[in-house]
Amino acid sequence: MEEKEIIEKLENLENELRFYQQLGAGFMVGRQKKPADEEKPAGELIGLEKETESQLFQAEEWEKLIRRIRDCRFCPLFQGRTQAVPGEGNCQARLMFVGEAPGRDEDLHGRPFVGRAGQLLTKIIEAMGFKRQDVYITNVVKCRPPENRTPRPDEVKACSPYLLHQIELINPRVIVALGKVAAEFLLQTNKSMSELRGHFGQFKDIPVMPTFHPAYLVRNEGNREIKRMVWEDMKKVVKLLESS
Repeated sequence: MEEKEIIEKLENLENELRFYQQLGAGFMVGRQKKPADEEKPAGELIGLEKETESQLFQAEEWEKLIRRIRDCRFCPLFQGRTQAVPGEGNCQARLMFVGEAPGRDEDLHGRPFVGRAGQLLTKIIEAMGFKRQDVYITNVVKCRPPENRTPRPDEVKACSPYLLHQIELINPRVIVALGKVAAEFLLQTNKSMSELRGHFGQFKDIPVMPTFHPAYLVRNEGNREIKRMVWEDMKKVVKLLESS
């Protein structure tokens, strides 16, 4: 393939990527044009072409996944939802947070962790040296259970393929499991949060740090010891990220 043809094909792919950015695939970054005297050799352009095609494929996969989540009727929870809550953030994040299920505020806005617990999670993320847009935030179950009850095992089973696909697409360096439902699912254990938190487990080859759900911290607002324990957990996560 001639170098001119490669450049034209890349420009077409860039236009498609820009289209997917407008759809909300914010993790896509278009190729910046360089002056003629800085053009890359054909061999490097071929490598860039493959990378761009991979990004386009991932954008299409995310679009299909989000659509499936929003249209899902695999369990009875769809009957009471205002809208499903797929998740949000950097789709190439090194750090991923997984909670249990959306609450009332999340159901209304279609975004994860936007209520009081979400505001606290945002503060935790910022204290770790990140912004919300740097990480990816989602839940095991994508629709709100009635009265914010704990998701039932059948609901977790029906919804879990969506989370598994999200983890596969993101391939984070570390996952933080927020609360017992997320920890049980990712680590396949029935141990209590007191036993689990503070110790890395494994989901496939990905380290998982179980910690208390922000809602638990909100309910125990005056308990400084719980806050201290969560912060100790997050310091271990930061240390692992810095070492990798």
